[in-house]
Amino acid sequence: MLYLNSTYGGNRIMQVKTISENNGVRTYQVEIKFTESMLESEDIIQNSLNDLGTVATKDLLETFDTDGAPIIIGSEKWTSKGKTLKEYQTPYGVSTVERHIYQSKRGGKTFCPLEQKARIVTTSTPRFAKQISHKFAESASTQVQEDMKENHNRDVARSYLQNVADAVGAAVEAKEEAWSYAPPETDKPIHKVGVGLDGTCMLLCKDGYRETMVGTIALYDKAGERQHTTYIAASPEYGKETFKTKLDRLIKEMQTRYPSAKFIGIADGAKENWAFLEQYTDSNTLDFWHATEYLTKASHVIFPRKKKDREVWLEEKCHELKHKQGAAARIMKEVKDFVENNKVSKAQQTKADTFLTYFTNNKQRMNYGYKLKNNEPIGSGVTEAACKVIVKQRLCKSGAKWKDRGARAILSLRTLRYSKTYWDQFWSKIGQYGFPMAA
Repeated sequence: MLYLNSTYGGNRIMQVKTISENNGVRTYQVEIKFTESMLESEDIIQNSLNDLGTVATKDLLETFDTDGAPIIIGSEKWTSKGKTLKEYQTPYGVSTVERHIYQSKRGGKTFCPLEQKARIVTTSTPRFAKQISHKFAESASTQVQEDMKENHNRDVARSYLQNVADAVGAAVEAKEEAWSYAPPETDKPIHKVGVGLDGTCMLLCKDGYRETMVGTIALYDKAGERQHTTYIAASPEYGKETFKTKLDRLIKEMQTRYPSAKFIGIADGAKENWAFLEQYTDSNTLDFWHATEYLTKASHVIFPRKKKDREVWLEEKCHELKHKQGAAARIMKEVKDFVENNKVSKAQQTKADTFLTYFTNNKQRMNYGYKLKNNEPIGSGVTEAACKVIVKQRLCKSGAKWKDRGARAILSLRTLRYSKTYWDQFWSKIGQYGFPMAA
C-alpha cells in the first residue's frame, strides 16, 4: 500500500510503501531519486527517513488503540464515541491517526486510551518530548527551533517546543517527592558523601536580580576520587524553603543508600549554611578557597606596600593552612600580634578585623591537614561549578529574563539532565507510569 509521495524542487523524489506485516514485524519500502548534488541528495535521504518514520509511527500508534469495545475506569463504564483524527508530533514529522475517544454516560470529559497507553506528552510522542526537553534544557526556544530545522529537517513552532518543555519540566518537579533516582553503580564502595550548597543570581521579570540556590551531593571512594554528583536547584524564593526541602529529601535518601559513609558539609562561611548542614553531617569543612581569600586580606595587613613580600607570605601561609595541624590558630595569633605591636592604618585595621572575625567563626571547620590525610574533600568547587553549569550557562544568557514558572521548569530539566543516569531513569518511569500521572 502506498503511503507517501514526496517532492523536492517540484519533482517526485521518494515514496514510502508498506510491503508486509507478519507477527508484529512490518516491512517498508522506500524509493529515493537522487539528484546530481550530494548535499541535495543527503537532504532527500533525511526527508525520506523522516517520511518512513512518520508512517511507521502512525502504524505504531494505532496498535495502542482499542477495538472500540466499552472499557471500565474505576467502577464506571465508558463507551467509544467513535474515531476522530488527531495529529501527533513525532521525531520525524506529523503522524495523523484515527483513534477512539471514550466518554462515560454522564458526559463531561473524554478519555483517549491510545494517548494513555502510548505515553503521549501533550500531543507529542514520548521520544520527541524527550528530544525537545533535552535540547530545551541547553538552549532557548529560538535555538531549539533552528536546531530542529537544520539538523532534523523538522519545522516545529516555537510555542509548541516551549509547551512541551514546560510540561516535561512540570512533570519532573511534580514527581520529585514520589520518584527517586539511583546513582550509577560504582566500581568502588562509597566512603564519603560531600554535601554542598551555594547561591548565584539570575534576572527575574518582576523582581530584578535574585539569588538562585544550587545544591550538590558528591559521592567519593576511599581514595577521595569523586564517583558521581547529584544536582538540585530552586528558583529564587524568600526563606529558601523549597530548596531546603529538596536538599533535605535528597540527603536523607543518600543516608539510607550509604549508611556507613561519612557525610561532610562543604560551604562558604555563611552562618545559615552551617545551621542547615549540621543537622545531617558528621563533620563540616569551610571551602579552602574562601579561607585563602581572607588570608589575602591578612597579607595586606602585614605587608601593605611590599607586594613581593606579601606574595611570599601568602603562599607560605596557604601551604601551612592546607597541610599543617593548628595552622589557623597560629596564623590568627600572628596577625593579632602584628596589629598590637605595630602602628597600622585604619584600612589595615579593618582588614585585620574582617580576617580575624571570619577565621574565629570558622576555625573549627578548617582542619584541612587532617582532612587531606583522610582523603576528604576540602573545596566547594563542585558546587560552585554547578552554579555556573546549572544556572549561569542557561538562565543568564544575554538578554535572558525569567518568570518563576519558566525558571523552575528549566532548573528541573537541567538538574536531572546533569545528574548522570537520572535523565534516562525519569523517562523509564514515564514509560512505566505514563505522563498524565507524572504531570
